[in-house]
Amino acid sequence: MNIRSLTRGDGVVIGAAVLLFIASFLSFYSYDCAGSICPTEPNGWKAGLFPVLPSIFLAGLIAAGLIVAARFQPEGRKLVGLELGQWGTAFAVFAAWSSLWTIIGGAQGVSPGVGQILGLLANAALAATALMTPRIPALKAPLVSGPGPQAPSPYGAGPNPGYGYPGPGGAQAGPYGGAQQQPYGAQPGQPDASLGGAAAAPSPAAGQPAAPAGDFAPFWFAVPVPRPLYGEDGSPAQIAELAPGTWYLAVEQRGQALVAQTQDGRRGLLQDTTGIQRG
Repeated sequence: MNIRSLTRGDGVVIGAAVLLFIASFLSFYSYDCAGSICPTEPNGWKAGLFPVLPSIFLAGLIAAGLIVAARFQPEGRKLVGLELGQWGTAFAVFAAWSSLWTIIGGAQGVSPGVGQILGLLANAALAATALMTPRIPALKAPLVSGPGPQAPSPYGAGPNPGYGYPGPGGAQAGPYGGAQQQPYGAQPGQPDASLGGAAAAPSPAAGQPAAPAGDFAPFWFAVPVPRPLYGEDGSPAQIAELAPGTWYLAVEQRGQALVAQTQDGRRGLLQDTTGIQRG
């Protein structure tokens, strides 16, 4: 399970489910019986309110569980012809519909309790979020953003010039192990006058500028739709599938394609990079 697969809409669904669970233990009905003995105000778990429990509270909790569980399932997996998210949306709409008709009706002397009101609000928020998440980009955004790309070290990956032993650019070792410095004003590759002009001739590569380093820096990205990840060697075999809502690390660029690394450490070639979201 990867929590980065959850969206902001899923966060609202989880919050609505928690509110609905709390509301199930609060009074469902409030009796107007001033000056007389009032019966105990029942909550959603009382046997006398049997239709309330499965059609309002359990239906809403099951809906939230199905919607969240769908984020951790492979794309396209279905249960009796429908995906888990579709089943969850249907249960959420049913629970909101039941809550609405329950709060409208009621016998004389009976008022909606705190649990009934909170249950209606929770189911309404649950159903609205389930219906609107696929259509509103703000709700489709990841609930937990991935870490940003790390800036390259200003000192590079290897030893710094001039600090090695002897190292490039440092002092050259003398015949007795001592350090021998270049004379003042001497250019690299030129004979040393103190040695009588016996210095070795410069190599053919001396004085040529070094090849510029690549300007690619690793970054985090997410795909808008499921994308196949092929072998890093260019083979057509698919090794993984990148899912929306999950952050992956791009470690290399090959033309328009990216070499991506999955959460479990597998690396492959992402050929279709259109519409990706950079972290």
